[in-house]
Amino acid sequence: MENKVILITGGNSGIGYATAEEFIAQGAKVIITGRNKQKVEEAANNLGAIGIVADQGIYSDAKRLAEELKKYTNKIDFLFINAGIAQMLPIEQITEEHYDSIMNINHKGALFTLQQLLPFLEKGSSVVFLSSIHATAAASGAAVYSSSKAALNALARVAATELGNKGIRVNSISCGAIKTPIFGKFGLTEEQIEKTYEDIALKLPLQRVGQAIEVAKLAVFLSSDAAANITGSDYVIDGGGILNALK
Repeated sequence: MENKVILITGGNSGIGYATAEEFIAQGAKVIITGRNKQKVEEAANNLGAIGIVADQGIYSDAKRLAEELKKYTNKIDFLFINAGIAQMLPIEQITEEHYDSIMNINHKGALFTLQQLLPFLEKGSSVVFLSSIHATAAASGAAVYSSSKAALNALARVAATELGNKGIRVNSISCGAIKTPIFGKFGLTEEQIEKTYEDIALKLPLQRVGQAIEVAKLAVFLSSDAAANITGSDYVIDGGGILNALK
């Protein structure tokens, strides 16, 4: 990965952070984005990466990101559109605000991030969208979240079709239960978080939740020459969770 330039949206925590670490360990130059200035700066300093503050859910931020990026590089070898949010509500409680907050980041923001950064993508470059098994599984309360990820997977397939003749590959990674800081954002204690992961693991065929580094290694593979003939594909990494239909 030496001399490769990697851009990871939402790279200040969770899967994005783990992926940044993995690429840096392999010699790449990594640029991370996020919407919280303090967290982006802290993560960039800890990683030895470049940090740019940008909210994926805001169209003007996508345009500004493209402009700021010119200060650091004129190309991106691998674009990991990782930023996203998950919020659950039953259909009767869904509000327009709930719908917009999820769709703006998970789908609209992903689309316009790709669009605005296309000038940086050259022949041989690769794009990966971070999706979810909720794109195809039906879990109660996930009407908007599932819709956003299903739309994201459709976007990845169309992008692979449109960009293939330019030598740009586009794939998606659909995650199941992955151990990240997300439950901490819901105000759960460490003990509650561990119990939640234990309960989830018992429902999975492999009886374990995934680790962020496992997703990171898959992303690195999809960016590499080893995946030179792979595009338009969705890679599921969920410990077999999709087999149980998220019951």
